[in-house]
Amino acid sequence: MIDSRKSHTPLRQVAIVGSGLAGLVAATELRIAGVAVTLFEKSRGPGGRMAAKRLPAPADGSADIGAQYFTVRNPAFRQFLEQYAGNDCWGEWQGRFRYQDDQGSWQDMRPAQRFVGIPRMSAITRAISAGLDVRSGVRIARLQRNDQELWTLTDTEGGTHGGYDAVVLTPPPAQTDELLTDSGLSELADDLNIRISRMQACWTVVVHFPQGSGAGVEGFMPNSSLLNWAANNSSKPGRDDDGEWWVLHGDPDWSDANTDMAPDQVRETLLAEFLRCSGVTAQPDNFLVHRWLYAKPRARTAQGHLWFADQRIAVAGDWLDGGRVEGAFNSAAGLISRLQAEGLISDLAQPR
Repeated sequence: MIDSRKSHTPLRQVAIVGSGLAGLVAATELRIAGVAVTLFEKSRGPGGRMAAKRLPAPADGSADIGAQYFTVRNPAFRQFLEQYAGNDCWGEWQGRFRYQDDQGSWQDMRPAQRFVGIPRMSAITRAISAGLDVRSGVRIARLQRNDQELWTLTDTEGGTHGGYDAVVLTPPPAQTDELLTDSGLSELADDLNIRISRMQACWTVVVHFPQGSGAGVEGFMPNSSLLNWAANNSSKPGRDDDGEWWVLHGDPDWSDANTDMAPDQVRETLLAEFLRCSGVTAQPDNFLVHRWLYAKPRARTAQGHLWFADQRIAVAGDWLDGGRVEGAFNSAAGLISRLQAEGLISDLAQPR
């Protein structure tokens, strides 16, 4: 039986599953409030969908294979980046960006400041993670609560990590659902599924044009059932590439329907569509293919975050706030504000 008095006890130690932007924002602000935080990351390092992947030899660099850029509408997000990422690892990506309307005509995208990490998108999350306790290469498989109402996390290798007052889950909804279900928390999983929408897949192809592509733009969205987005990654600030590396994102519906397609076929399909839509005649000489199983929410989802007070489990992520990079910040910051309002953590020592 849950001791209702416990639900009002301030948080002292919190585990966060996932070290994408939402997890890092929550960890940073919890630490400011005096809470001890441990992040568990299944990959080799922090980043989540703000990911970059090393380019194949002989290239010396990386390409942004996840989020291509971000905007800043919330002044608190800018303040957070300036304070905890610094100003050297992100900047504005200027260029020509176009979209193709339903009649096939090309139009300029709406003017906006588009920001990217420098020299790669993951530079932002790596900067924020400095000083945080991030346990990389640890995939959490199960959560268990003891008689003292403290959580123990068990990883896929059988290792245990215990003594946490609360757990914050930031993986995509399908993985969060699986973790809750495998932990005997089916009620929470059912609640999660009622509140959120499904995430769609995305095939990503990175191609290199040794003499440049001649596309005449830095990024575009064609009216295509195959290709959703194409961008000249080499045009972003801080990149020092020979030639041009282009990132091609498959259409979400097409990617969903073809998640098991052979990578070589994906490459050929998206490259052919890129050449058709752009009018580029140059041929690439190097490739990289990546599949995102959980890339984009089908629609706007539950508002901001979820907090299951009796179990002291929270769910946060950009997919709970529109799917944009800034949504990850808003989701985590909203969760922290709620914990403050409920008296579970102290007021932040520094303003957001």
